[in-house]
Amino acid sequence: MRVLIVEDEPAYVDALRVALASDGIESEAAMDGRDGLLRFREDHFDVVLLDLMLPSVSGLDVLRSIRKESQIPVIVVSAKDTEADVVSALELGADDYLTKPYSGRELIARLRAVARRATAPSEPAHALSLGNCSLDVDRYQLVVDGEAFDLRRKEFGVMSLLMERAGRIVTRERLLDEVWGIGWGDTKSLDQHIRRLRRKLETNDDAPRIVTIRGVGYRLED
Repeated sequence: MRVLIVEDEPAYVDALRVALASDGIESEAAMDGRDGLLRFREDHFDVVLLDLMLPSVSGLDVLRSIRKESQIPVIVVSAKDTEADVVSALELGADDYLTKPYSGRELIARLRAVARRATAPSEPAHALSLGNCSLDVDRYQLVVDGEAFDLRRKEFGVMSLLMERAGRIVTRERLLDEVWGIGWGDTKSLDQHIRRLRRKLETNDDAPRIVTIRGVGYRLED
C-alpha cells in the first residue's frame, strides 16, 4: 500500500511515516494543499490521508479537486471535531474521518479497511438494475431512463445494496457496515446519501423509489 499524507506539521508527518513504515506501508508527504494535489496527480497512491487545515489550498478544496478526478479512498485526519466538519468532509466524498489525537493501530486498521473496499470486485452489471434504472459499474453512474448521474463512492455503494435487494428491506445497520465499515455509527451520513439518491430518482416519474421503513431501514421499489 502507498499512502499520500497531506499535512503541514513536520513532527506529526515524521512520526506518522515511521508508524506506517513499521507496518510495511509506504508513504509520501506533502506539506500544503497545492503540493498535495501535485503529488496526487504525478504519482500513484492507494489512499490519501488529508488534514483540513492546510496552507495554500484548504483540505476541503483538495478533497473537492480529488473527487473531480478520482475515486481514490480519502481519510480525513483532523483536529476539527464538530459535526459540521465531519459532515462537510463526508458530503464532499471523504471515505472516513478520524479526529486527532488517535491511536496508530486505529489509523492503520482504517487504512486497510478503505483500501480493501476500494479494491473489492464489483457486482455483475446484470444484478445492478431495476425498472428504468441501472448502475454503470465502470463510470460510477446511476442511469435513469437514459440520463446519467455521477455518484460518489458511498452513494454508489448504498444504491448497489438497495438494487441487489430490490423489493426487500435493507437495514440501516447493514448499509452502514457494508458501505462505511463495521462500527461506523454516524447515521446522519447515511441520511444525507439517501436524500441525494432520492433527488436523482425523482427526476423521472417512472423511476424506482427508495421507501423508508421507519426504525428499520430502506426498500427500493419499482
